[in-house]
Amino acid sequence: MTKQNRTTNLSVLLLLLVIVLCASYLLRMDNQVPQLEYSQVRQLFEQEKVESVTFPDEHTLELHLREKVKSLGDTDTVRYRIYDFAIFYEDLNDLIVEQKAAGIITSYDYPAAPTTNWLTTLLPYVLVAVVLGLLWYFLIARAQGGGMGPDKMAKFGTARTRTLTDKDRKITFADVAGADEEKEELQEIVEFLKDPKKYISLGARIPKGVLLVGPPGTGKTLLAKAVAGEAGVGFLSISGSDFVELYVGVGASRVRDLFDQAKKNSPAIVFIDEIDAVGRQRGTGLGGGHDEREQTLNQLLVEMDGFAANEGVVVLAATNRADVLDPALLRPGRFDRQIYVGLPDIRGREEILKVHVRSKPLAEDVNLKELARGTPGFTGADLENLINEGALLAARKGEKFITMADLKEAEIKVIAGPEKKSRVIPQHERELTAYHEAGHAVVMQLLPDHDPVSQITIIPRGQAGGMTISLPEEDRSYLSKRYMEDQIVALLGGRVAEKLCLGDISTGASNDIQRATQIARKMVASYGMSEKLGTVSFESGHDEVFIGRTMSQGRSYSEAVAAQIDEEVKDLVGSAYERCRKMLDENRDKLETVARYLLEHETMERDAFLAVFRTPEVPASV
Repeated sequence: MTKQNRTTNLSVLLLLLVIVLCASYLLRMDNQVPQLEYSQVRQLFEQEKVESVTFPDEHTLELHLREKVKSLGDTDTVRYRIYDFAIFYEDLNDLIVEQKAAGIITSYDYPAAPTTNWLTTLLPYVLVAVVLGLLWYFLIARAQGGGMGPDKMAKFGTARTRTLTDKDRKITFADVAGADEEKEELQEIVEFLKDPKKYISLGARIPKGVLLVGPPGTGKTLLAKAVAGEAGVGFLSISGSDFVELYVGVGASRVRDLFDQAKKNSPAIVFIDEIDAVGRQRGTGLGGGHDEREQTLNQLLVEMDGFAANEGVVVLAATNRADVLDPALLRPGRFDRQIYVGLPDIRGREEILKVHVRSKPLAEDVNLKELARGTPGFTGADLENLINEGALLAARKGEKFITMADLKEAEIKVIAGPEKKSRVIPQHERELTAYHEAGHAVVMQLLPDHDPVSQITIIPRGQAGGMTISLPEEDRSYLSKRYMEDQIVALLGGRVAEKLCLGDISTGASNDIQRATQIARKMVASYGMSEKLGTVSFESGHDEVFIGRTMSQGRSYSEAVAAQIDEEVKDLVGSAYERCRKMLDENRDKLETVARYLLEHETMERDAFLAVFRTPEVPASV
């Protein structure tokens, strides 16, 4: 144990001791003060109920009564706190002497002449002062660097960098799957750090900075660790939020210290995660921005532009909000390259799954290709979570191997949450859910450009009362107008089925209607798919609100155009509704068959569902 730790422990024990002493002293004082008023004391003397009078101390009067008094708590001994004995003596001494002579009071004992106990008087104030002093030490002095010396204050402006652990150093490009093009772009960085003279001799300049952009969970941080592991050089990692501090100038000081550390360990990699925390556009906040954050950004711009070509320091940064970064940060000479790390395709997802199942025992029926096909839109983090959930499910069942059924269940669990089989659902709600999901499934199957149905269930998951799962047969980079129109029709299938079969509608279709409306509005206002409005985009392309920039931008179209947009959206959804109603009306028998099957079995797999379109009735055993 160090001297500083021993001092800290001793201070904490001393503080606790002082608090305990103060509490005990106050409690003792509270116990010495009885709940008795002076008027009650005088009344007891006047009613001749007092037998003897004693003074345990100069400020406490103790009365022994002739009999117990119920109004005073059914006791024959009471106490009263005297604040001035002289006043008490002047008021009641004659009465006490008179009752003593008459034999009513048997005895009385006045206190001795009062003496001043300075220790007792000053002790509470001394204890309070000690407590306040210790609190100031722990809350103020230690928060600002312990002893407030120059060494402590100097450390306050140092960058809180993290280096690679032994486990992280083993991460290479082989551990990064589904990002082949991204690894090729970063391979040049690795080769430069290994052999910088090869490039310098030809007059080439390696990119000073590489910005990794992409959705959360796609592996941007993992790629940065892999670059450091491949190159075998120093790696300094820091988060963008670590620069931001309460005190003015600390952020800029930490930026300077970060790059000083990198130059000392050259060749090295500086990795700034979530750089948008410090690199946002200047002057975009309310009131013109935050001065301290802008100072930090200015220092970062200066440091990045001050590197010489042979210093061997490369800056890697990651963000999922490249649209809010300052343009000065993105210019050549600072971040020369932007590498987009997007969602993996079906082949990339399969490779990622192979990486995450390396150390896990899989059953023979596990098909990673099929699992990859059923997980479009999953990031690398989602796939890792899927495999982990499958392993947890297998362990919960007591299995020695992870089966395909476990992974399929984990896939649905990641998407929609766990099954809530214990929930008590009324029969009319089960019927409503069954017809709702059957409407979705039948319409999806009849639409030519919609993804095929994989599973239908009326078992609640998360906030959903049921689910109709459709898996795409291939990844789509672009969405056609026909495909989006089919999506709207499929989303309205539940609402139309409720109206058609039950004669009533419910709030269960609220999310479907919201999604259908969003798709229709995107088609009209963003993608230029409206014949009336033409090939014009009426949206800026920024879905998120960016305070400062967004407030300064007005709507780029008139109220008449806004009314036309609303009318076109309404027409799109309305025509989709009529198309859906016609399809379900013509296939009413299939809709009823699927709904009855769901009410009996709760879950309908793809084979049983396809049998509905081959035969009018589905065998119960299917």
